[in-house]
Amino acid sequence: MVSLNCDMGESYGYWRLGDDRGIIPYIDYANIACGFHAGDPLTMQRSVRLALSHGKFVGAHPSLPDREGFGRREMHLSSDELTAAFIYQIGSLQGFLTAEGAALSHVKPHGTIYGMAARDMETALAIARAVKVFDVPLFGMAGTFHQEAANALGVSFIPEFFADIPYARNGALVIPRQHSKVDLEKAAARVRRAIREGIVEANDGSLVKVEFETICMHSDPPNASDVAVRLRAVIDDT
Repeated sequence: MVSLNCDMGESYGYWRLGDDRGIIPYIDYANIACGFHAGDPLTMQRSVRLALSHGKFVGAHPSLPDREGFGRREMHLSSDELTAAFIYQIGSLQGFLTAEGAALSHVKPHGTIYGMAARDMETALAIARAVKVFDVPLFGMAGTFHQEAANALGVSFIPEFFADIPYARNGALVIPRQHSKVDLEKAAARVRRAIREGIVEANDGSLVKVEFETICMHSDPPNASDVAVRLRAVIDDT
């Protein structure tokens, strides 16, 4: 059975982003922001408690140190800096899980660093080294340096498909700076085809092969809770 994961816990201080409570009943894995692109200690704690109260798996969603750009601006850290930044973020989330008597499930990189690691082996290895410290699976894209780096370091790897982000003809993601409202029927058809046929239509109309075990959605589109409901139905019925 294909699972559904969502990037969550992306509020900060007085600012609220994402309908986490509306989404959480329909997903399997919650990827919790760790403070570098969004989130803060209290938001992380509340997000962990919310996910656990619904029996969901909880993973870390670390980012580049880019709060102003929501982790969607390219930055160049050294390999050591990137590994340290990820260990710092993952460790902070693990602390909140330990406080609740729960274990870290996985790590899913956020935003631009996700795309950078798919294209660059050194970046992917820096991330995989951090994940290896915690002995949990890494979520990433099959057939990219995400998978190659994980395999090289003996890190478990779970490939994912994106329901609400366009693909380019080369299989890369076209990551927006801000999510707009998702077309529910289009997203449903896209996911159904990906599950049944292992392909997705790229933004130029070409067909791209995809391999995955989990499907990612985001909490920041205006209709994210409706997306969660629709995708859950598709996954359960396909």
